[in-house]
Amino acid sequence: MPRGRTILNRSTLALTGLVSLVAGAWLSLSRAPGAPHLPGPHTALVNPEQLAALRDQAWWTPTVTTVSVAATLLLAFCCARQLRGGSRRHVPLPVPGSVLRTRALQDALTSHAVAHGDIDHCRTRVRVRPDQLDVALRVQLRQDSTPAAVLPALAALARDTEATVAPYSLRMHVRFTTSPRGRTHVR
Repeated sequence: MPRGRTILNRSTLALTGLVSLVAGAWLSLSRAPGAPHLPGPHTALVNPEQLAALRDQAWWTPTVTTVSVAATLLLAFCCARQLRGGSRRHVPLPVPGSVLRTRALQDALTSHAVAHGDIDHCRTRVRVRPDQLDVALRVQLRQDSTPAAVLPALAALARDTEATVAPYSLRMHVRFTTSPRGRTHVR
């Protein structure tokens, strides 16, 4: 999880806990005997007459509406920021001012994998994490080849790629499929 989001989540959790603690303390004090300015035991926190008097004030409706809309927009914005999909398009490299596009890395890995004679098709996806690149290869083998024939070349490709993206560690997942045998069935 990115550091900014972690700080925001912990701050929100701390603020919610503090508000809950203050509200709980107020409720426990309001039920204690000898607290004349707070509602007594067996009474509602807000009685209907006080609520009706508040609603009759000119500032009540605009204030409640504004606070409700602001809270809704704030929560929707926080949710949208946490649900953003996809991966980063650029990977910063240790040389100042240099970045690596994840799409370029995907294309390079795919072309190197397909250059092997036993691979018919390859699909590559790169996911960027703070200190790690997750690479998923879906390799479609030719009909007469086996995964054992292709795996050493893919391991060498993983070592070369990890050396290229030096500050990041690389985790590569390979999934093998085979080409359909014979002709496809058409009705």
